[in-house]
This record gives sequence, structure tokens and C-alpha cells, in this order.
Amino acid sequence: MKQTIIIGGGIVGLFTAYFLQKEGVEVTIIDRTDLKDNCSTGNAGMIVPSHIIPLAAPGMVAKGISWMFSSKSPFYIHPRLDYKLAQWCMLFFKSANQKQVNKGIPYLKNLSLLSKSLYLDFKEEHTDAALALQEKGLMMVYQTEAVEKEEIEFAELARKHGLAADILSPEDIQKVEPNLEVMARGAVLFPGDAHLDPGALYSFLKKYLEEKGVRFMTETQVLGFEKLGRKVHAVLTDQGKFEAAKVMLCGGSWSGELAKMLGFSLPMMGGKGYSFIQENKPEIRQATILTEMKVAVSPYGKQVRFGGTMEIAGTDQSVNINRVKGIYETINRYYPDFQAKFPEKEQIWKGLRPCSPDGLPYIGFAPGYANVLVGSGHAMMGISMAPGTGKILSEIHQNKEFGMDISGFAVDRF
Repeated sequence: MKQTIIIGGGIVGLFTAYFLQKEGVEVTIIDRTDLKDNCSTGNAGMIVPSHIIPLAAPGMVAKGISWMFSSKSPFYIHPRLDYKLAQWCMLFFKSANQKQVNKGIPYLKNLSLLSKSLYLDFKEEHTDAALALQEKGLMMVYQTEAVEKEEIEFAELARKHGLAADILSPEDIQKVEPNLEVMARGAVLFPGDAHLDPGALYSFLKKYLEEKGVRFMTETQVLGFEKLGRKVHAVLTDQGKFEAAKVMLCGGSWSGELAKMLGFSLPMMGGKGYSFIQENKPEIRQATILTEMKVAVSPYGKQVRFGGTMEIAGTDQSVNINRVKGIYETINRYYPDFQAKFPEKEQIWKGLRPCSPDGLPYIGFAPGYANVLVGSGHAMMGISMAPGTGKILSEIHQNKEFGMDISGFAVDRF
């Protein structure tokens, strides 16, 4: 029996393999890297059903233009002559309106809620997985009146869509964080959110899949596809030809290049983010977003990860040290007592988050193909949406019915 080939060994690819192997499907994962350091291992590890507004939201264009003048800003597009970038920016601009946001909200919410439920099932089934999964919610801390207005409006919107949201005073914040001062005007707490250690999740899942017989072909470059009619019969690589019954494109920021090989368009840009781990001293307890600078704070007991920035960089993986400085300088702006140390270069993690122009992932059949599926474009929420995406892809693969409308994730929507 021919195997199913998953191209891309990030967290979406791994969860897709996880659910497929449960169905008895023979799976091979092909990845261009060695899988030791990818976008799935160094992110904030946040599971965020509260994040129902797509990246392409009203106001982001104006903010993006103002942030363009600062290399330390939360969102940055380095101006350059690049047709692919120009096309992506044009589609982003067209998507950044209230009508598109309203359309996208239920899709993002439902996928994230499905994923959180699957994470809880995963934790119960795999009690030996030390994932540091904490259901303590997510706190959105703000310092300015303008951002306070935005966050409270967002809290009201979340409530309208059935999500819990608590507005906190500075005194409430200090009860949540008793070990150190938090410089804040206020905060919104989303108690339904959670966070985990992404590196621990990834390591456990990869080892589990290997033990279950999933084959990993690492440092393997896809060169093309052997096609006949509406089907792909083999994936051609620098390590040879792999015959395939079905192909799943879960290649993250490189999914656009894979789509091009197959003759269809998949607008995608890599949004580079950075993070680093510090000794958690004095202890930060609550997973938090420092909203003015969009810095994520993920505590894991004695350690805490700080991460952020969205640098639209294509597939450029170089380190822009000013972006890291922006994260570092934010820490003591909100936590004046925290003993922050600027990380050494080898301590800085970087990763490319695959960003679609409208902020919604691509999930479903590739246009023109009967046996090619796509699961990519999750931007900053790959961890948050990975189990749900993998489950949906596996059910489509197995021709099963599933009770969720995924038309908003259509691969051919642009």
C-alpha cells in the first residue's frame, strides 16, 4: 500500500501524522531541516482561543506604517523590491477590514477551541509527557489609555462570541503576580487560554511517532512532483523518489514554494519572531502579553521565555539584533524588578511563522488535486491550532464527516 507523505515536520505536520497513524495510515514525514530547531520549538507555546481577530485587522495597516520607522517595533516589513512581497502586502491591505475580520472570527475561534480540547485529551492519554501544560489563562497587560480602550473593546467582543474575559485593575494584577511589581494601567485576563512548553511537546510527539512507525526523512529537499491528471503519484527529492497515495503540504513558510511546484498559488510570507529564556527571578507566574510591544511572556517554573516581533522576512533566517533588543527593553518597562539579562547570540531563538495575507490558515484540498491537502499559514498560532488542524486533515484524508465549517480556510481563496 502506498504511503501518505507529509511535507513539513513542524508541529502541524506532526499532529497530522499523529491522527493519521491512529487510523492505521502509513506515514512518511519529509523535511528540509534536521528538525532540531524549528518554528515549533521556540515559540511562546500559547493555546489561545481568545485570539479570534486575524492578523490582518483594521488599524494594522496604519500601525504597520508607523512601526516601519523603528527596527525595534512589534511589526516590521523591511522595504525591498520583491514581487512576492508586493503581492502579499496588497492582499493583506485588501483583507484588513471589518467585514473580513467578522467573517474570520468564528473560524479561528472554533479551530482554537477544538485544539484546546484535543490538547486536554492528549494530556490525559499521554500522562508521561512532561508538557508543562498550564490552564491558567492569558493576561493582556496594558500601560496606555489608547491600548486600554482597544483591549476592553476586544474583551467585549470576545464575550459576545462566548469567551470569558475579566478586566483587571492594577491591584488585581498584583494579586495574580505577587512576587514582583507590574507596571500597568490594567489588564484583561482570558481564563480559557493555556500555555505549555513547545520544545517538550515537540520532542515527545516526534519520539512517540517514531516509536509508532512514522518514518522521518530529514535534511531532504523536495525537488518536484510526479503527477498524472488530478493526482500526485510521487514526491521527488534529493534523496530519491517517494511514491505516495496522498500528499499533505505542511511546510510552514516554505509552503508557497511547494505550491508553486504543483502549479497553484498559495500566498505566504515568513513572519520572523525571536525568543530567549531567562532565569525566572523574581518569579513571574502568569502567561502574559505585554500589549504595547506585543511581547509574550511564558513562565515555566524556574524559567521564563520572552518572545515576540513579527518581521515579514520571506524565508530570510538571519538574526536582526535590534528586534531582540526591542523584546529585551520591554521586560523592565513592565517588570521593573525582574533581573533581565541580554541573551548571548547562541541563546537567541528565531523562527519563521507562516503568514497568509488575511491571517487565516490554509486547510483543505489543494486546487486542481484530488489527493493533495494543505495545512499551513497559522502565523503566530501554530501551536494553538495544530491539533485541530491535524485532526481535520486526517478526517478529510479518511473521507470522514466532521462537524466544523472550514470554508474560511479554503486553499484557493486568493
